[in-house]
Amino acid sequence: MLDRPAEIRPVLTLTCAVLLMSLTGCARASGSEAHADNPDLEAPASETPVSEAPVVEIAQGRLEGVRREGLTVFKGIAYAAPPVGDLRWREPGPAPAWDGTRTAEAFGPACIQPAIPPTSLYFDPPHATSEDCLTLNVWAPARAQEAPVIVWIHGGSLRIGGSARPMYDGAALARRGVVLVSINYRLGVLGWLAHPELTAESPRQASGNYGLLDQIAALRWVQENIEAFGGDPDNVTVMGESAGALSVTYLMSSPLASGLFDKAIAQSPNIRAVPELSRPAFGLPSAEAIGKHLSEALDAPTLEDLRAMDAQALVDASTRQRFISQGTIDGWSLPVQVLDALEEDRQARVPLLAGFNSGELRSQRALLPPIPESATAYEETIRCGYGNLADDFLRLYPVSDLHQSTLDTFRDAIYGWAVERLVAEQSRDGLPAYLYIFDHCSDAARVRDLCAFHASDLPYVFGQVGEDAALAPNWPAPDGEGARALSASMIDYWVSFAASGTPESDGAAAWRPYSEDEAYLRFADRPLAGTDPVSGMFELQNEWVRRRREAGAQWFIDVGVNADPACAARDGG
Repeated sequence: MLDRPAEIRPVLTLTCAVLLMSLTGCARASGSEAHADNPDLEAPASETPVSEAPVVEIAQGRLEGVRREGLTVFKGIAYAAPPVGDLRWREPGPAPAWDGTRTAEAFGPACIQPAIPPTSLYFDPPHATSEDCLTLNVWAPARAQEAPVIVWIHGGSLRIGGSARPMYDGAALARRGVVLVSINYRLGVLGWLAHPELTAESPRQASGNYGLLDQIAALRWVQENIEAFGGDPDNVTVMGESAGALSVTYLMSSPLASGLFDKAIAQSPNIRAVPELSRPAFGLPSAEAIGKHLSEALDAPTLEDLRAMDAQALVDASTRQRFISQGTIDGWSLPVQVLDALEEDRQARVPLLAGFNSGELRSQRALLPPIPESATAYEETIRCGYGNLADDFLRLYPVSDLHQSTLDTFRDAIYGWAVERLVAEQSRDGLPAYLYIFDHCSDAARVRDLCAFHASDLPYVFGQVGEDAALAPNWPAPDGEGARALSASMIDYWVSFAASGTPESDGAAAWRPYSEDEAYLRFADRPLAGTDPVSGMFELQNEWVRRRREAGAQWFIDVGVNADPACAARDGG
């Protein structure tokens, strides 16, 4: 909740939290099967010599890509008009057409974003940034035809990152028979600002969700053009991690994205309340009030002033003002809170694969509150904050190891509960839904106390393990036969889910849907099947969230010793 008088200023802890988070059946249409282990099984004969550059015709014009190890790769394709000048903070328009053949051999620039410290685990600066950044990239098997499509949405707190990050190379997935599309979308204040003047000028009477509208525009582009690359527009999976997974929940809740995708993969999502457009809710000021306060703090009180600002200067200044990049309940692109959409059965009725990492908070320790000095102080704070739920809480997060209990508390509140709630709701609606916990620890991560940290699953999903892995400079690199075998299994599961809605891997554990005894898969040294992922967690957190919502309060990180600030203050926290 906001504790500063300006009901327009977000609470500091929530600001820090968000800044750090940052179908069953066969493949459709032709009835041809998608084979995760042999993409050529879908390949028609091609008369084009493999030595020639691939050329495709899309709605905008002709594109020339490159061939690479049995794949065709196209980079830097504009999917929308440049959102610059008067188009800053407007719905994305159609990308302009061109005459002749345009080369698509290089990534486009990432969207404007702030710098992060070079010592950060996640330091991996983009090669270039620009406000003109709405591009996507395509990796496809050279002879793909009606192949399943995965659209990758990168993470980074909705404020940093980009599709050109080397770890997101789509080659390993494309070699298994899918067409992989990675996208850029507007970030930070340029992607997520609501403001009264923006609402007034909008024909939708809405503002704030420009990054989400970009993602929807990219999905529409896929529907119109992906057949040219050998992809099946009727078999599209949206996939994201962290803020990308949060975006997946937005897409599942948005009527504007209805029919644009057929399955969803959410890796480490969260479900928190976000501001409503014009009225306070859940202890948060309205999104318009936040935007108006920001514009005044930047000495740019009018929309004209804001549009006149240099893009990088605007992003940097808004970062200093602790602007939070997040969705807005605008009544149009996001009509209701994600949790409300789930409870009211208004979410996309698609198969879902979702999970979280056992050590999420090991790389996000800045999210954690100070740990009480003694077990007695910890227990007193919990009993004060949780009342008749305290015994259940202390069984899950005992006084015997305060540090681990704090890590687990916030992991479960931010990620674990969100994942299980998403999977449980889809299961309740009779949809295939699969849950995983990534619990693997590489040697490089273990020596740095980073076992299964936030985003550590990504190299395994993208095949970035071993000596040739393309990772950020500070990333603990996974290596060895075990890592490569685990990566191969995870790619199998992900690709088969995208193809058919059922995750499978030959020779590995069978992955049963959550509807069967709360089944899940744990990725340790190898995939292990189990039931009841974190026993008792889901029930406790569900009740805690219910109480917070009834009180009109935020529930995101208001847990553990943070559950009630008055209790922490009383006990010296």
